[in-house]
Amino acid sequence: MFRKTPTQPVPSLGPAERVTSVLGTGINWKGALRGTGGVRIEGTFDGEIALRGLLVVGETGRVNCPDLRANTVIVAGAVKGNITAEKLEIRATGRVWGDVVVVSFSTEEGAFLRGQIRMEEKVNLHLEQEALPLDIPEKSEAES
Repeated sequence: MFRKTPTQPVPSLGPAERVTSVLGTGINWKGALRGTGGVRIEGTFDGEIALRGLLVVGETGRVNCPDLRANTVIVAGAVKGNITAEKLEIRATGRVWGDVVVVSFSTEEGAFLRGQIRMEEKVNLHLEQEALPLDIPEKSEAES
């Protein structure tokens, strides 16, 4: 009479779909954030972001980035700058000031966006050059 219905297994998140690095509360960072992986910002970040993966701006996070590019962006804090992403989610506590270009867009009640939204079938994030390894010169024998 009371049967438990079989549940679907929860798909595991790939390495680019989970947080692997955190910029904690109380940390103020200026510079460039580039690479592959998932990053959560709970502090303050000012600079460039080009990320192949997930970017989460937590409730205490503040980001000032003229051109933010990432595969998936979740905003629960504040972002000032244009966002280009495959998927953007603005949570109820999230605030975004800037234009948005996305494939998928969702918001919760209470979310704030001041800017234009343009939805595309496909978005080119131009992350190919950021994925290249850095050229680090080897030490010469004289330097050793």
